Amino acid sequence: MAQEFEQYQDILEQLKPVINEPDFNNTLSSIAANVSKPKRFLIKMELRRQARPCEQIIDLRGLVDGRCGSYEYGGLTHFLDPIAIEVFERQIRAFGHYTVGVYEAVNNTENNFRVMHQKELNGEQITPGSSAEAQHAYPTRIINFRAYRQRQEERMNFVVNIELVNQFDEHTAASTMDVSVNGLKVKVRRGQLFQPHESLHIYFRGLSIDHNSMNIAEGVPYEIIAVDKVDEDQILTLCRTHTHETPKFDAFLERFIQGNKRRYKVNMENTIEAITSKGYEQYYIPQFNSLPVFIEQQQEKLIPRFALTNDGNREHFHYWCDESGQLRIEHLFHQQRLNELLEQREIYVYAFNRINKGKTFFYSASAHQLHQQELLKTQFLGYGSRKASWRVYKLQLLDINPEQSFAPLSLPDELGPQVKKLNTPPPARLMAKLIRLKYIALLTDITEDWNTIAYQKYKFNKSMLPNIKPFAHPRVEAENSISMHRFKYQNLRTEDRFQLRSKVELDFDGEEILGVTEDISVHGVKIELDTPFKGRIFDEVELSFPQLQKISQKYPLHGLVYEVKNINHEGTILHLNAVQYEEENTAQLFFDQLIKANRDKLKSYMNNEEHPGIGEALRNMYAANIVNIPFYLGKDGVKIHTDAVGHIHDQAHAALPALSHQAEYGTLNLYPLFAASNPPFLFEALKTLKNNSPAIMRELFIAFNPDETDYFQSFKVKFVEQFDQDAKRREFIAQALGGGQFIALKVFLTKTGRPDTELLRTEMNYIGVYAMHKAKQLEEHLWSVAGVGNLIDITGEVLLRYGFEERVF
Repeated sequence: MAQEFEQYQDILEQLKPVINEPDFNNTLSSIAANVSKPKRFLIKMELRRQARPCEQIIDLRGLVDGRCGSYEYGGLTHFLDPIAIEVFERQIRAFGHYTVGVYEAVNNTENNFRVMHQKELNGEQITPGSSAEAQHAYPTRIINFRAYRQRQEERMNFVVNIELVNQFDEHTAASTMDVSVNGLKVKVRRGQLFQPHESLHIYFRGLSIDHNSMNIAEGVPYEIIAVDKVDEDQILTLCRTHTHETPKFDAFLERFIQGNKRRYKVNMENTIEAITSKGYEQYYIPQFNSLPVFIEQQQEKLIPRFALTNDGNREHFHYWCDESGQLRIEHLFHQQRLNELLEQREIYVYAFNRINKGKTFFYSASAHQLHQQELLKTQFLGYGSRKASWRVYKLQLLDINPEQSFAPLSLPDELGPQVKKLNTPPPARLMAKLIRLKYIALLTDITEDWNTIAYQKYKFNKSMLPNIKPFAHPRVEAENSISMHRFKYQNLRTEDRFQLRSKVELDFDGEEILGVTEDISVHGVKIELDTPFKGRIFDEVELSFPQLQKISQKYPLHGLVYEVKNINHEGTILHLNAVQYEEENTAQLFFDQLIKANRDKLKSYMNNEEHPGIGEALRNMYAANIVNIPFYLGKDGVKIHTDAVGHIHDQAHAALPALSHQAEYGTLNLYPLFAASNPPFLFEALKTLKNNSPAIMRELFIAFNPDETDYFQSFKVKFVEQFDQDAKRREFIAQALGGGQFIALKVFLTKTGRPDTELLRTEMNYIGVYAMHKAKQLEEHLWSVAGVGNLIDITGEVLLRYGFEERVF
């Protein structure tokens, strides 16, 4: 509301119910008799503005000091806290329907962080129990991955009076909530307690009144599947037991549901949950920066078999390729290391490589291995951390079950052949490839300047470097190679890319850098350089392809102009687009002809599955066992807000106690992620990210004391770079350990693409048949998700880095 009308608030409230009445002008003159005519006219215009119909959804999650839940009105689903609901309903009664005035009133409640902040700026007293810091609280709902509850038949929302009779002949009145041919959900008061697996006979008293032929004297037998308690009620989920046949009742119920499901509406809760879950999964799975390696168990031996690739984790493959392009990552997962991982469940591994006589030699050692050999630890860390190839990895072990490879739709087969086809389990040939899979070894690169600098403080002796030879990877061919599989999701690129490794020479500002191509397309190329590129995005460079030139005399392949579109953190991986000064340039003509002539030989990243469906199967198993914390940022116009947090499989994640501290059920509070900077780093970072940009990575230290009564005093949070020296980092860690808990997180953030509507099409169409507005709301909400992040617990590595070994070993 405009500030000029605040003094007339009481008059406006009195006039809202009569704004559309014929005698409104008389009422206005009576109530506002002491107000001048010009002001009365303005009040009238303001009321007419507020009385205009409104169709805008209100979402207060993260914007108010209170827990928000879904609230439906007029076909729209809002997300409101109890105070907002009270204001909403009061304003609806005043206006008679959902209007601009209702929308504005609900968005200006006393517990709105923006309103409280403005009051503080104006020197006003804010509502007791709120805090100036409350504007920085970020309660965020939890989304459950793999929430694909499949139904065997459609359920119809239908309320009818029933009577429950248990084995002791105790009668209880209840009412149905939804009904299917073989199942029921009913609501009953808490007076009579019910248990799962209890047998009941149900008398459909309401149906008996309306349909006399359905008066079944013996009742219909059911078994309780689940019992949920909500406020003063019990919600019972039941299924038919068919202990005696009721053919007339069965036939009637089937006809009744088919004839009335559009009138009473099909219950679609499970399908809405499935679409939401899949929507958030398909934002995370293509972007996660960890590499899942699937481990097979044969007797006592653990064998790495498959890896799931995406755009976020492909740097692993660039790093572990030798001088000939051969992938050498298998030995990182050698038997001894996997045994250590099986015992510890998570370990840290340090790695580097060196070039000798044109050959690449890889080295790796776990923190535990180095801890047992202090002298070698100094040599390994001191020498390795000074190499450009230095890497610090976190390895986690996840238990998996091959049955998790199957993720059917939430819809029953009876809806048609297409649904039945999509609900078909993986074929036996594919399951035979997966049946012995037991674990996922999740590899995450957590390297950055801060841990590199810390390890460079170890002094090494060149004469002792031969002693680290036991950590070198053998150069013999691996006995069991890891096959790479890419989960197929919506292709957001304008053209297919093909794998091709060939020498390339890059010229920038007179400096020549050698490298190799990683993949090519008609208009672009991705290259890996031997030394870091010192330019920036949008710079133009010249490329020459000496090996490819040997196969083409028609096109000169030197000095071709490309524009830099993306650069990795180290400056060694470049994404380039050909600059077209003319309608068609040499690079475009050459690569178009090369791809057409060799399409059967070149591997496309979008069509390279040896076993159809294996990429999706691996993706399903990984999605069912997420151990790091995905989080999502949404965008409403220009405003960025926290949107959701992915449910994780491993409840032992170090950050969970802090994020769940004083959080409402079904939410986590992401305040610790935002408390270290103002404006919040994640919000500002998202504004700078572009589609397909590499993930931004920051390291966060959290001191958490759950015994503090004031929520905001429970946390002290800083980014690692906000300390000016290691001594202060160690001091922060020591104080946190002494007064509660120390948590270190690696925070990754990247921008989402557009939703993969093809993945959701079947279930979205089903919802659209019965509730088009709900399908539209779901799609609009998925489009509003702007960023996806990942929280990796690196507490153990940070403690080792700053000399707190006794806290780790």
